Amino acid sequence: MRPQPEHIWKTLRTVVGIGVISALSFFSANAAENVPDFNRDIKPILSENCYHCHGPDANHREADLRLDTEEGALAAIDRNDPAASELLARVMSGDADSKMPPVDSQKHLTPQQVQLLKAWVESGAEWGAQWSFTPIVAPPVPEVKPSEPNVYVRNPIDAFIQAKLAQEGLTPSPEADRRTLIRRVTLDLTGLPPTPAEVDAFLNDESPKAYENLVERLLSSPAYGERMAWDWLDAARYADSNGYQGDRERTMWPWRDWVVEAFNKNVPYDDFTVWQLAGDLLPEPTFEQRLATGFCRNHMINGEGGRIPEENRVDYVMDMTETMGTVWLGLTLNCCRCHDHKYDPLTNEEYYAFFAFFNQTPVNGGGGDPQTKPVIPAPTQAQQSKLNEFDEQIAKLSDSLKSRLATLSESRAEWETSTFAKLKEGSNWETFSVVEAKAEHQELTLQPDQSIFATGDTPANDTYTVTGSTSLSEVRSIRLEAMRHESHTRGGLARSDSGNFVLTEFELYVLHGENSEPQRLTFASAAATFEQGDLKVTKSFDGNNQTGWAVYNGKPIDTNHVAVFQLSEPLKLAEGDRLQFILRHDSPHVSHNLGRFRLSVSQQESKELEDQNQELITALSTAAEQRTKEQKAAIEEAFITSDPESVKLRTEREQVTKSKNDLQNSIAKVMVMEDQPQPRETFMLTRGLYNQPGEQVTAHTPASLPPLANGESPNRLDLARWLVSDEHPLTARVTVNRFWQQVFGRGLVKTTEDFGAQGEVPLHLDLLNWLAHDFRTQGWDVKHL
Repeated sequence: MRPQPEHIWKTLRTVVGIGVISALSFFSANAAENVPDFNRDIKPILSENCYHCHGPDANHREADLRLDTEEGALAAIDRNDPAASELLARVMSGDADSKMPPVDSQKHLTPQQVQLLKAWVESGAEWGAQWSFTPIVAPPVPEVKPSEPNVYVRNPIDAFIQAKLAQEGLTPSPEADRRTLIRRVTLDLTGLPPTPAEVDAFLNDESPKAYENLVERLLSSPAYGERMAWDWLDAARYADSNGYQGDRERTMWPWRDWVVEAFNKNVPYDDFTVWQLAGDLLPEPTFEQRLATGFCRNHMINGEGGRIPEENRVDYVMDMTETMGTVWLGLTLNCCRCHDHKYDPLTNEEYYAFFAFFNQTPVNGGGGDPQTKPVIPAPTQAQQSKLNEFDEQIAKLSDSLKSRLATLSESRAEWETSTFAKLKEGSNWETFSVVEAKAEHQELTLQPDQSIFATGDTPANDTYTVTGSTSLSEVRSIRLEAMRHESHTRGGLARSDSGNFVLTEFELYVLHGENSEPQRLTFASAAATFEQGDLKVTKSFDGNNQTGWAVYNGKPIDTNHVAVFQLSEPLKLAEGDRLQFILRHDSPHVSHNLGRFRLSVSQQESKELEDQNQELITALSTAAEQRTKEQKAAIEEAFITSDPESVKLRTEREQVTKSKNDLQNSIAKVMVMEDQPQPRETFMLTRGLYNQPGEQVTAHTPASLPPLANGESPNRLDLARWLVSDEHPLTARVTVNRFWQQVFGRGLVKTTEDFGAQGEVPLHLDLLNWLAHDFRTQGWDVKHL
């Protein structure tokens, strides 16, 4: 933790030991000046009673009169002849038709307010800018000479308060006793009362820095972060459920825990701001910086049936916009959704310019999932440690397996030769040796794995003729494999709309000798891995081209399918005999033509629909340079499984990987921010309605506040950095005031979330400005503050 200046501890001793709020309230109510102060005395009257019709909102302005600007107000004020001022004539009039505010406005000036306006105009109607929009300048620390009992100045805060007390002829109460001090400061910094042991230890500590040591201990306590987070979570609208009538559970507590940790680690408040609004947009953001953006996702989520997703999405973006305005600007941006602000210099267009910063998130307005994307996993420290342990084990096992396979690589060629021989000898099937494959409309190409692939235009129907031979002297069974391909519809078996095929007729002919006529063979039976309803595999040789075999089950086809046909009689073959297959696709379901297939024959009456070794046999029989990616993978798999030590290492790795995946699936996911790649256009919304877009706007900041450093194409990161820039007049004031309220129960500005014209004036503006300036110049150090 950053070392704390000694005066900070003395400040805490002072502020918890005197009636600060009571004294400052007295200052506000009993100002010594005879001349009314514009910001303190006059602007609240005008704002409450006049701005609705004569304020910033041009659409509701009456008589073309503005009382929110000096230039506009001078149209109704005569500084040279105050008695001739129309403003005084109207507010002092007894005529109901001319009196202001109008009788039917339900607003009424008290006699005291009328007298204040009269005194102000008569004194020259000195104007003053809205105090919260002026640059933060540290006022000089008053010089106070301790001369009365209980008058002490240990730090600048003391000096400001004592000077004000002296101006009013007051002195502070005596300093609180030590028992009261430890109770107050412990409650203020941790939200908990001190334990009896802690009280006794403090009372018995006679060292000069006993109080400073106490505060240091409390600031280092985990309870400090929890106490500080308490108010921040309220401001950020934190909840672990979505709200609305369904109020489904969601997981935002990882963000909450980050807030607690950030306060305990004393993350500078400018970083605390930037990370929560735009941590995801930082260069190479860390997990912590991305998690911090959960602040923006604390909005309610509407899961009500019938809601329109875009309407929800707009609501969420408005919530992000208005929360930013409340928390950092201390302004009521929600008043600008439908029109210009009636009291503050904020326009309807500027509201949607702020909206544009948050409008780039891909958040979907659908309410089905309580954790709407984008989300990230948020492991606890224990879970992350276990994940790291798994990663180390997996890396170690992978290295061992790689080393083992490298040792075996010298015998790889020998293994392939011997394995192929063994598998070939034990297989029931021999891949049909294709000599010619042609189609009526498409082009059929023989692939390295001996499959046949159809390309070209996709016809409504097609017929394939495949001619070739086999080394077998007798054939009893035929196998047809329908094979998937990535070029097929959804990676299925054909280029039809569903990826399905319909084989209407499957015919087999034998050609004995060179010029003999083809003799058709018949099938006794057939079986398939799957049949679609009435489209049975036996319908593919029933002589009816309106029937056939198909495999669609209503879902995307994600596997190959196989059919096995048994010949009615064994077929005897002599050398030079050839076989010819004809595959007809004459279905009324257009384009249901097989896209890729392979034929095999067997001399057994085989009913095996699957041959586990066939793919490997085909792969091993293919030249190494012609092997497909799948074939290489199949050979690699077989090579590994042939070595017990490799199998052992891989099995262990798979077990550790499964344990890691199981743990990852159990880790909580938290909603965060990110911007979509393609910028979304932003429009002003008439009356704030999602489906009533008006004029297009771009992201920018209000004219009444300093400009952005990046005015070209600003994003949330530019907005966040703008909020904590040295030129910004609001963020430091609003933040200091909120922390003051945490300690004393009421801020120096009573309306903590409204620093605009409708808000209260500061009880002690010089003190607020000095604190805000000090907070910023000390590196936004919260514990220092």
